[in-house]
Formats: sequence, C-alpha cells, structure tokens
Amino acid sequence: MGGQVRVEVDGAVGWIVFDHPERRNAISVDMWEAIPGAMRALGEDPAVRLAVMRGAGDTAFVSGADISEFERTRSGDRARDYDDLNARAFGALLGFEKPLLAMIHGFCVGGGAALSITADLRYAADDAQFGIPAARLGLGYAAAGIEMLERVVGPAAASEILFTARRFRADEALRMGLVNAVVPKAGLEAAVRDTADTIARNAPLTLKSAKLVLRELHKPPADRDHSRIQDSIKGCLASEDYQEGVRAFLEKRPPAFRGR
Repeated sequence: MGGQVRVEVDGAVGWIVFDHPERRNAISVDMWEAIPGAMRALGEDPAVRLAVMRGAGDTAFVSGADISEFERTRSGDRARDYDDLNARAFGALLGFEKPLLAMIHGFCVGGGAALSITADLRYAADDAQFGIPAARLGLGYAAAGIEMLERVVGPAAASEILFTARRFRADEALRMGLVNAVVPKAGLEAAVRDTADTIARNAPLTLKSAKLVLRELHKPPADRDHSRIQDSIKGCLASEDYQEGVRAFLEKRPPAFRGR
C-alpha cells in the first residue's frame, strides 16, 4: 500500500489527513497524486470555511517523501515526471483560497516541512522535529521550495536549515518563525480546533480577500494584480455578510455569516 490522503469534513472545518503510518506518513506517489483532488473537494464545498492538514497516528505529521520510491521515481527521465507531480500538488495547496492550517506533531521533515510551509498558520506539538535533509541525500532543492522557506523564516534561518540539514526542535522552530505556536502534544488538537472554530466564525469573503491580498503582496510590486485586490475588497463591502456584521455589532450579538 502506498498510503492515502483522507479528506474529512467536521462542520465548517475540512481535514486533510496524510495517512501512511508504516512509513511515518511519508508521502508516496499515490499521495502526491491525491493532493490536488483533496484540495479541490474542500475548496468547492461551500460548508467548509477552512482546512487543516495533519498526519495520521501519533508519530509524525509527514516524515518526508517516500525515499523507498526514489530509485524508481526520481532517477533518469522519470525524475521530471516526479517533479511535475510535486508541482501540481504544491500548486493545489498554494492555490487554496480558504485559510489553510497545519497541525504538526512528531516528524515534519523534508517534504513534510515543505507541505507545512504551504499553510497560512502552523501549530506544533512540543515533540515536533523539523528539518530539510536534502544536503545529506545529495538532492538539489527546488528554487520554489527555497523561496517559500526563505519567505517564512528569512535568509539566515533558511540557510541554517538547508546547510546543516539537521533536525530542529519545536522551540527552535518557534524562535525562527517556522511555527506560530508550540503547545503540549496532548493539547495540540484541542488548540488547533479552537483556532479553527474561531476562524470559521468569521466572514468567509473577508478571509478569502485577506488571503488573496497577502498572496499578491508576496509578489514583486510590478506583478501584483491590483484589480483582483480591489475587486475582492469591493465584493466584501457589497456582500450580505457585511450588512450582517454591522447589524450584529450594533445589536451586540454574534454575526451569522453565510459567505455571500
């Protein structure tokens, strides 16, 4: 079995579960292929306000790409197909328009670290271990992956992660900005669910607009799509949710947003 990517919906929260326990949730070719469909399903479900990535079991978020497949999938002419498969998976994660969280415990290494960086928010258990061991495998790390890492932690920390190829503890990851918070492992899921519920109560169109603006601001100024930015902001102001938010504030009650 090559593992699976399970999609679960619990109220307004969609869960993407990387399930390959016999290999510490290492991502196989089958799993890379499943990611775009999983993200599409959650993106198209109007009941889902945000998504959370997690690993199955107690040992790992994702321990990396499945190295047992490398001789078959990442050598010779087949390496290009594998790279294209990776690009589609990461494109689906980065193109997800709703908030995306990562709930990280245990090993978050290599491809697992790269997957976690696609999330908007990352929460780690105190047993989490992070690392990118490409330099110990002789792999050239993709420029897009290095760009994502450098954007999150800055050039000095990115250099340390890539050059040393060592494992970093959760507290080190927090100091370098790789995660938003570290909590005891026993309380990780409750903490993430609490944050997810807080996000889910907010206006979906505002969340989508904010994510769009943040994504555009990551681009060079000349490449930013200012018309999309303005359209998303105007869409919020013209929405029923904006009227509901104002009414709820004046009436001193929680708003009931509907995403329209």
